[in-house]
Amino acid sequence: MGNISISHIGFLTPGNYPDGDPLSGLEQTLEQLQYGEDLGFDSAWVRQRHLEPGISSASAFLAAATQRTSRIELGTAVIPIGYESPYRLAEDLATVDVLSRGRLNIGVSAGRPLHAELIAPLVFDGDWTGYDFSHDRVRRFADNLRGTYLGDEQTLIKTPFGPQRPRLQPYAKGLIDRIWYGGGSQRSAEWAGRNGFNLLTGNVITGEGTDDFFTAQSRLIETYRAAGTQRRVALGRVIVPFDSADAATRRRYRDYADGRHERTLSPQGERRTLFARDVVGTSDEILAQLFADPILPEVSELRLELPYEFEHEEYRQILHDFVTAIAPELGWKAPSDIRAAS
Repeated sequence: MGNISISHIGFLTPGNYPDGDPLSGLEQTLEQLQYGEDLGFDSAWVRQRHLEPGISSASAFLAAATQRTSRIELGTAVIPIGYESPYRLAEDLATVDVLSRGRLNIGVSAGRPLHAELIAPLVFDGDWTGYDFSHDRVRRFADNLRGTYLGDEQTLIKTPFGPQRPRLQPYAKGLIDRIWYGGGSQRSAEWAGRNGFNLLTGNVITGEGTDDFFTAQSRLIETYRAAGTQRRVALGRVIVPFDSADAATRRRYRDYADGRHERTLSPQGERRTLFARDVVGTSDEILAQLFADPILPEVSELRLELPYEFEHEEYRQILHDFVTAIAPELGWKAPSDIRAAS
């Protein structure tokens, strides 16, 4: 077992809200990002989910977040590329990165997106069943961010500002290096590594040749790095400390984890999906589990994945307990200008 040395901590929030009151939930999620920045978290990530009471447009939401935060990195984990135009998405996210002054991380995934039978007829013209949902869409998206001029040196377009050489605007320098791929299979990990993308891996993975979650995840990271990349790898875990929670909240956290435990016992479905156990308890109990986690010594970035269906104050409590009682024991140090928020 290697030594654990986490230098970067982030958190992933679901951004959920009451179906009849989206403003309250979105506003509270913006407050979570501000609170995470105050606590010293290095990054904050949001999910993009469709047909659910959560964040359906990560780019629009994070544009607002750029105006509410100043230091913390902002990320999408992940945007399913299947429903997106690789060009228009690049325009939107380049704009967000410029507004954030270079703090954006873009997590994407390929493959047939969820709820295609309902959403695809609304997105695509004609028969969508043969549409390209492959990795190539991610590559096209990334190419749009490179700042390459369109056409040749003589290609100019007329604009109110005079003749201009055309390229995607705004050009966000450095954003191309902050693209992450959400890899859950050996094939996707190899592709991400070969194409120079950073890797997001969390508590869900495909079981290929093993029923053991940690073995599968270790092989996935090994495959990614063997593809020749020296990019960043960020590990996600559902971690729910309850040191400062009351007794009723502690029981609810335990019940939440118990209700999800059965899925961790064997591969699920045709794709043999493997799930990691949620890490719930006091900080001492959680640290014991994290120090026994064989993947943590392989990474330097850890992402705290907040569960669905919790309340705003509970998310704040979890973030506070994690950053004050757990992260420092893993080697993480708060930025020098941070005072722990209450």
